[in-house]
Amino acid sequence: MNITTVLFDLDGTLLPMDQDEFTRGYFGLLTAKMAPRGYDPAGLIDTVWAGTAAMVKNDGSQTNEDVFWQTFARRLGREALSDRPLFDEFYATEFQGARAFCGHNPLAAETVRAIKAAGCRVVLATNPIFPAVGTRARIGWAGLEPSDFVLCTTYENSHWCKPSLGYYREILDTLGLRPEECLMVGNDVAEDMAARELGMQVFLLTDCLINRQGGPVSAYPNGGFRELMEFWARIRESGV
Repeated sequence: MNITTVLFDLDGTLLPMDQDEFTRGYFGLLTAKMAPRGYDPAGLIDTVWAGTAAMVKNDGSQTNEDVFWQTFARRLGREALSDRPLFDEFYATEFQGARAFCGHNPLAAETVRAIKAAGCRVVLATNPIFPAVGTRARIGWAGLEPSDFVLCTTYENSHWCKPSLGYYREILDTLGLRPEECLMVGNDVAEDMAARELGMQVFLLTDCLINRQGGPVSAYPNGGFRELMEFWARIRESGV
C-alpha cells in the first residue's frame, strides 16, 4: 500500500533539543511566572510531573487536558484552578523564552514541505502533554506553521499519550487512515517506534536520539533527514 500520510514527532525530531536541558529551562520560566502567586517552585514542578505522569497513563476515558487539571487540583486544591488563565498566559508569552533551549535544523521544515509537495498529508504527532498554544509556539521554532499539518495532537484533543498504541489509533480514527498507509518519524525508540506494532512504517531520526532502554537502533530504518528522504522515496516507489 502506498504511503499517504507521514507522522512527525516534534521535540527532538523537527525541533532539535536536549530533552533534559529544555525541561530545566522551561520549568525555570514557569516557576518564575508563578512564584509571585505563592507557588513553591519545587512543589509546582512536582505537580506538573504528576500531571504529566497521569496523562501518560490516561486510558482514553478523558482528554489529557482534563486528566492533567484533575491531578493539579488534587495536589494543590481546587482553588488553584482559578490560576489556569495565568498558565495560559505563560504559554502565550513567557514560554517563548524556551526557544533558547532548542536548536534549529532547516532540513526539518524543508523535509515537511517536500513531502507535502509530493502529495502526502503530514501529521504533527507530538506527545500531547502540552496545550495547543504551547504546541503552536514549538512548531514555529521549527520553522513551520500549524497549517502545515492536517492534525496536531495536543492535550486538548487527545485521550492517550505515547507510547500507548491508543495514541496512534486515535490519530488513525480521526483521519480515517489505515496503519499501512502511514510512516511515523521520531527520535524516541520507545515512544515513536511503537507505531510499528500497529503496522505503520517507521523511521528513527538519530540527530537527537532517545533510547532509554538501550535497544538496537539498527532494528529500525534510521539516520538524519537526508536518509529519511531517501527511505521515504524508496517506500513510495515500491509501495511497500
